[in-house]
Amino acid sequence: MKLSPAAEQVINTFQPNEVLLQYQKDWIADEATVKLAEKSRRTGLTWAEAADAVLCAGAQKSAGGCNHFYVGSNKEMAREFIDACAMWAKAFDKAASTIQEEVLRDEDRDILTFAIYFESGFKIQALSSNPSNLRGMQGNVTIDEAAFHDRLAEVLKAALALTMWGSKVRLISTHNGIDHLFNQLIEDARAGRKNYSIHRITLDDACSQGLYQRICQIKGTAWSQAAEDQWKQELLQGTATEEDALEEYYCVPKSGGGAYLSRSLIESRQQPCPVIQLQQKASFNEWPEHLRRAEINDWCQEVLLPLLEQLNPAKRHVFGEDFARSGDFTVISVGQLNDDMSTDTVLQIELRNMPFKQQEQILFYIVDRLPRLSGGALDARGNGQYLAEAAADRYGSGVIEQVMLSGKFYLENMPRFKAALEDGLLNVPQHRDTLDDLRALQINRQGIPCLPQGKTGENKERHGDAAIALFLMHYASTIDGAMIEFTPLPSKAERAKDDDFAHYERGCW
Repeated sequence: MKLSPAAEQVINTFQPNEVLLQYQKDWIADEATVKLAEKSRRTGLTWAEAADAVLCAGAQKSAGGCNHFYVGSNKEMAREFIDACAMWAKAFDKAASTIQEEVLRDEDRDILTFAIYFESGFKIQALSSNPSNLRGMQGNVTIDEAAFHDRLAEVLKAALALTMWGSKVRLISTHNGIDHLFNQLIEDARAGRKNYSIHRITLDDACSQGLYQRICQIKGTAWSQAAEDQWKQELLQGTATEEDALEEYYCVPKSGGGAYLSRSLIESRQQPCPVIQLQQKASFNEWPEHLRRAEINDWCQEVLLPLLEQLNPAKRHVFGEDFARSGDFTVISVGQLNDDMSTDTVLQIELRNMPFKQQEQILFYIVDRLPRLSGGALDARGNGQYLAEAAADRYGSGVIEQVMLSGKFYLENMPRFKAALEDGLLNVPQHRDTLDDLRALQINRQGIPCLPQGKTGENKERHGDAAIALFLMHYASTIDGAMIEFTPLPSKAERAKDDDFAHYERGCW
């Protein structure tokens, strides 16, 4: 159930008497088989993970109890986690042994490990990062500071094998570069390639849910917004570079700046496709509406109709639309869904300085003639809300998605768009402006792939308009809407040749 902003604000409000902050509760409550947390430093997520480990290891097998193995990147982290588990065991009144030091044979040397045994028969044990240590084990696994493990792929491979028997795997880390496996796993999960649950906790997220207020509570100092702001500023200034600050505290992996999509990737997915541009002069807006409508109708008949009639009637079609009234382009991208699950862009229309009514006229002319319409997604921000609402009224809310583009929407869906390009499941128009628009997508300071402020393209005359239309077109291909079948009536000549229609027209039915 989606909560209202007011309800979310109440939930996220700091509660002095609550032991855990909301994002810590959300992490523990997530029962996904594999979950990943990209986080700011020192937000207390590992501490919350220790609480979950105690609840699990302290429970009887009939209640879902099991062993819990912690894999940190160094000995100090292991000891800190086990200490936190001991504290939670006491707080939860779980019958447990004191912390025990054990020697584990690790290839050619002995490794000191830490463990706590519970009356339930299960244990929490901190292991080294050698993948072989997980072989033969059974229980949940926490891989802490995963982005700083030299052999993460091997550790994860060993850990995931445990899920065959119902165990769960948790990866927790700050980022360590855009090319690290940890970041690739997150990108794959967001793209839908992997069925992993993702939690994202920036410094601002944590503070909005009471992190600094908790710090003040523990230290016994008074909290104020000014003090919190000063504290955050000092943390950020304490890093060597702005890039370091974004990676350490805002979940933005290093080298994440610049273009989100490489030129080579875009060019490899470009194929011939009609790209039609129509720009009107300012004087066109002063024409009477009926004359504008007649002018645009003639253009649709002469330019668009021949292209629409070439669309494959046996294939399903979707569209995406990025709205603009003046300055930028309104772009409508039409996609054909193929049997191999790929999508080809088959038509792209770009409009500039076009009145609202005529944008609606052109959109409806196109969509009315799309064979087997399966979905459409329209930019519903600002003035685009009118056209998106009108489309939903005409074709149904089950087919049309009115999209309020936001950081959250980009973060959840842009990786899927990128993955479709990388996997060869999406082809885009072979056009210079389309290339420039897609190249304009960047990862912003919050780690979100989106368009930057200001004009884009070589001549600074666009704003990535085709990129958003194609992004929404791909999003529309994922909508489980009801397909609209449109079968035109036969022409008069065809009806004259058909005895059934002849009888029908004479009133014999």
